[in-house]
Amino acid sequence: MSRTVVVDPITRIEGHLRIEVQEDNQRIVDAWASGTQFRGLEIILQGRDPRDAWAFTQRICGVCTVVHAMASVRAVEDALDIRIPPTANVIRNLLQGMQLVQDHVMHFYHLHALDWVDVVSALSADPAETSRIARSLSPWPNNSPAYFGDVRDTLQRFVESGQLGIFTNGYWGHPAYKLPAEVNLLAVAHYLEALDWQKDVIRLHTIFGGKNPHPNFLVGGMAVTIGDRDGGTINTERLTDIDGMIQRALAFVEQVYWPDLVAIAGFYKDWAAIGGGVGNFMACGEFPDSDVRDLNSLYLPRGVIMDRNLAEVQPYEHTEVREYVTHSWYNYQGGKFAGLHPWEGETEPHYTGPEPPWDTISDRDEYTWMKAPRYRGLPVEVGPLARMLVAYGSGHAGCQALVSEVLARLEVGPEALFSTLGRTAARGIETVLIARRLQHWLDELQGRIASGDHSTFNGTRWEPDSWPDSARGYGWVDAPRGNLGHWVEIQDRVISRYQCVVPSTWNCSPRDDRDQMGPYEAALVDNHPLEDSQRPIEILRTIHSFDPCIACGVHVLDAAGNLVGQAATGIHTRTSED
Repeated sequence: MSRTVVVDPITRIEGHLRIEVQEDNQRIVDAWASGTQFRGLEIILQGRDPRDAWAFTQRICGVCTVVHAMASVRAVEDALDIRIPPTANVIRNLLQGMQLVQDHVMHFYHLHALDWVDVVSALSADPAETSRIARSLSPWPNNSPAYFGDVRDTLQRFVESGQLGIFTNGYWGHPAYKLPAEVNLLAVAHYLEALDWQKDVIRLHTIFGGKNPHPNFLVGGMAVTIGDRDGGTINTERLTDIDGMIQRALAFVEQVYWPDLVAIAGFYKDWAAIGGGVGNFMACGEFPDSDVRDLNSLYLPRGVIMDRNLAEVQPYEHTEVREYVTHSWYNYQGGKFAGLHPWEGETEPHYTGPEPPWDTISDRDEYTWMKAPRYRGLPVEVGPLARMLVAYGSGHAGCQALVSEVLARLEVGPEALFSTLGRTAARGIETVLIARRLQHWLDELQGRIASGDHSTFNGTRWEPDSWPDSARGYGWVDAPRGNLGHWVEIQDRVISRYQCVVPSTWNCSPRDDRDQMGPYEAALVDNHPLEDSQRPIEILRTIHSFDPCIACGVHVLDAAGNLVGQAATGIHTRTSED
């Protein structure tokens, strides 16, 4: 007997994602990932001033809030040959760095941890024992029995009121949960603490960019001024405030998030052998020292690893990217089997999918709003795991030290990196690295300011009359969720073509012209057996380990407000004869 299991929508993500798998004797034997939301920002940008593109593309997503703006300004700066001042570059590093730290911590506690943490089980925990465990892990101040007792009482009031609030609709009591009640209580307490923590540290965006989400950027630099005497927005008081945010960010990462991640992972070491997916990994690199064009200065290196071969990190070349729509709800003028580089990319929606309520998509040729990006014709995974594998293989000392530490503590080998658990651990490793690096960038900024380097904007070639008749540029960011590329073509001083290839397009891609699965699909086929197909928590664990952002991937809506589709909600199973 075979069974079709559908999770639609996948929750605790950004956007609308449907996962459909074919189960046979509890094993997943086939899988399909469907982005069920269409947007269209690439079309909206045509005919607009390229200096304004960042403000539009930034609205692709409100979670990874700075990355599309940064990719956009880099693309336009590349097209118009604009080099930003070094002081503006370090400010961008601070914005992007704090974004990554905040985003990864929020993902762990608020989007992914509940796949491993049984909230209701925490009600039976002994606060004193929870305190003992917490103190054995770190010196974090909130480790007293009274503190954990208060958290348990708060959770009890939720339950007694008949509603769990933010903890509603979990698979509580599922046999796949393995944590002791006291560790569950510890994780719930830190879940709540992280809510307040992230509001504090992300204020860095409001100082450098005016607001969060969607801080301000500027082609040619950053829209901030420096100086105590002339009313500059960056002064001694604000730098002191930023220093405090960075210290608090680092303390939480090192004393709460990282110890929690390693402790919880120790109970789920079986997940270090499954969920590996396609086995190819790509990173475009991030955090240039002073000039984005100096690829040797990137703190996180760029590169490509094929077939899990850590001994060979191949160079990354964006010219090798192609997007396919063979199984997507788009048309290409060259036909459904064509593969287009983004500079020749097309966004022509052509919906042929089922009307709600949906039955299954597995028997349909086209089943998603996601395109299928491929690198040299192959599917590749992007994101923290890809970045840490490339960094490890490239000899990044900090990455290698943390990888060795976590492998030793979990008593697993390097092969454990290629897994659902490895993906989650890599995100933690990266968070520790960048949280520590933030102070370096702040020190660099303060040193530049002290030396009199207050320039944050290069106005060269800012005016359109200095532009060539035609130009094109490529802007990249290795965003929290992975390799992000923006490609822009400018004709007669306006945008003629704009294409985004985003992390979740790479990871959530459908099958391509050669019927190769995308990373989500391949990882699910290499997944843990489903203990309860009516509550398929194993699917959530692997999909959430990628941190999906489907709103980014399906590049708002019909300007007239017309309904373009709906997604059914819930878990559906169908049994059929073999």
